[in-house]
Amino acid sequence: MTTLPPIARIANLIGDPARARMLSALMDGRSRTAGELAREATIAPQTASSHLAKLVEGDLLVIEKQGRHRYHRLASAEVAHALEAMLVVSAATQPRHRLGPADTGLRRARVCYDHMAGEIAVQLTEHWLQRGWFVINGDTWQLTASGREGLQAMGVVLPAGQRRPTLRGCMDWSERRCHMAGQLGMALLQVMLAQDLVRQRPGSRVLNLTAHGERELARWLR
Repeated sequence: MTTLPPIARIANLIGDPARARMLSALMDGRSRTAGELAREATIAPQTASSHLAKLVEGDLLVIEKQGRHRYHRLASAEVAHALEAMLVVSAATQPRHRLGPADTGLRRARVCYDHMAGEIAVQLTEHWLQRGWFVINGDTWQLTASGREGLQAMGVVLPAGQRRPTLRGCMDWSERRCHMAGQLGMALLQVMLAQDLVRQRPGSRVLNLTAHGERELARWLR
C-alpha cells in the first residue's frame, strides 16, 4: 500500500464536504459537541462521529471532556491558520464572485480562532507596521521595543511561557492582506473583549464594535 505524503493525508481529511463544514464551524474558537457539529454539516450523528474520529486521529481536532459531555475544538492555532489560508485560496478560484464572505459583519471584524480578522484587524496591523511597532523580514514578523511599549499602554500584555510565535502574519480571507496573529493577536482580542470594545455575535464569528470600541479604534488609528 502506498503511503500518502503528510500534506495529501491532511488534504484528504479537510477535503470531505462534511468535515470541511465542521472545521469551518470551529473557526470561531469555540468548542462544540458531536451533535452540534452534525447539525452544522447536515449529516446524521453516527456519520458525524466517524468523521470526527478521523479528524482527531489526524491531529486536526482535540476532544475536551467536561462531566458527561465531550467537546471538539481545533487542535491548534496552526490548524486555524491553515484553514484560513485555504479559504483565501478557494475564494480566489471563483473570480466571478466577490472574494471572501458576503456578510458585511464578517468582512469588517470576525474571530479567526483566537485572534481578530477582517477589515479592522488589517487596518490596525498596517497602521502599527507604519508606526514601526512591527518589523517584517520575509515571513518573519517581529515586535519592536516601541511596539511592545505602545501595546502595553493599551493594556495588551503578551502571555508568558508560551511556545507559539509572539507575532506572525495571517493572510486575511476577505482583505487579501495580512492581519496579526500569534500571541499578540490573541492578547489583543482578549483585551478588546474584556474592555467591551467588541462583542461576539451569538452563534457567529462576527465581532461587533461597541460605541466605546468605535471611539477607541479611531484613537488607535490616529
